[in-house]
Amino acid sequence: MTDQMSCQTMVELVTAYLEDDLPASERDRFERHLTVCPGCVEYLAQIRATTRLSGQRLREHTLDPDYRDELLGVFRRWRNDSHG
Repeated sequence: MTDQMSCQTMVELVTAYLEDDLPASERDRFERHLTVCPGCVEYLAQIRATTRLSGQRLREHTLDPDYRDELLGVFRRWRNDSHG
């Protein structure tokens, strides 16, 4: 298994990261990814702001699957546009 985390994996783990629910090794990989990926740093900041503004915790399992897919699609398009 590679030590580098992909952006997609980071997006999938963001809720667990924010809720301090990642094992130490995964948290380290997550944070190392943030040191080399400004797009994911921005994504994390947006999720934190959304959570703070909504006044509640966002949990992946409470999101409608279609809405989650739409959010991931927007993020992927943004990432592609910002690195293209």
